[in-house]
Amino acid sequence: MTSPLDQTAHHQIDQTAHHQTPAGKPRARALNIPFGGRPGRWNAITDVPGVQVGYVTLIEGDRIRTGVTGIHPRGPGGTGDPVAAGFHAQNGNGEMTGVSWINESGTFTGPIAITNTHAVGVAHAGIIDWTLRHYPEVAESWLLPVAAETWDGYLNDINGHYVTQPTVVAALDATQSGPIEEGSVGGGTGMNCYQFKGGSGTASRLVAFAGADYAVGVFVQANFGARHELMLAGVPLGTELAGDNPMADFRFAPPGAGSVIAVVATDAPLFPHQCQALARRVTAGLARTGASGSHFSGDLFLAFTTANQGALRPGPERLRQLSFIPWGSLDPFFEAVVQATEEAVVNALVANEDMTGRDGHRTPALPRARLAELLTGPRA
Repeated sequence: MTSPLDQTAHHQIDQTAHHQTPAGKPRARALNIPFGGRPGRWNAITDVPGVQVGYVTLIEGDRIRTGVTGIHPRGPGGTGDPVAAGFHAQNGNGEMTGVSWINESGTFTGPIAITNTHAVGVAHAGIIDWTLRHYPEVAESWLLPVAAETWDGYLNDINGHYVTQPTVVAALDATQSGPIEEGSVGGGTGMNCYQFKGGSGTASRLVAFAGADYAVGVFVQANFGARHELMLAGVPLGTELAGDNPMADFRFAPPGAGSVIAVVATDAPLFPHQCQALARRVTAGLARTGASGSHFSGDLFLAFTTANQGALRPGPERLRQLSFIPWGSLDPFFEAVVQATEEAVVNALVANEDMTGRDGHRTPALPRARLAELLTGPRA
């Protein structure tokens, strides 16, 4: 069993990281958008010990706007140690590989990759390639990697095959802990959210249980929502921010199409079915930003715990034990998922600028100054 985060580190809040990304892009808290709960040190999925995130961002010429996001649940060194996990599909118009095994065994092994829809097979193969390079003993018999996608075909030439296996390997090699970049990076490079520029976003919450603090982190690849649905801090914004919406006339993707991948991580000890219960709460977090869940959107959520280290490894014939938090004590963890999901989506929107891509298609960034006015005015 892994121990909870060091209590001192928990309370060493990095205020800079809460307000801006490593590249200096603003995060939602820089606009004084109110959120509930206690964020972790970096307010990111990397507040969960061991979790690392890395990107390869591909922006070239006027047609390439894509990339890959890599996530190591236990860091690269923990690749052979399965994590307990659960999966939930709010709407199945998308793809996340490996979920049949997660539903069967309640576990998965190795890293996660997130990219665009037509590169999900490449991402799957890239995870195997990375594992064979670094931990061949883990991949010598079989792997069922977790690779997920959202559609970036409005801004990116999605049929150009720009994501390759080396791209995936590079993203998995680039992972790190600490503050991570957000917005148009990695797999989120060409994504749109509420018909504004979307992409990669993250947030975390701390939950106290039995005298210890545990972290709950959420990472989203946000590529969903129609403009009229958008709501932040309880304020409906669709009408006020309806202007400048080039995607409204795009005939290949109806409003609300796109998809969202959410990865929930925690160091709280949980059973697989409890992880699945956390994954289901992502839906409530998305709803706080206005999403109703379009038929044209693949809304796929994965939750895992880094606790019970070593307990799920293949090994000698002997009994194993798992520590777990009782079901009756999970409500604060559910709330943490909802809060962190909401903030992760808003971070993906705020940490962005306008982008123009293939065929002159343009997506505007969320107008931050106007948003601040709306949220601090009489209506808020």
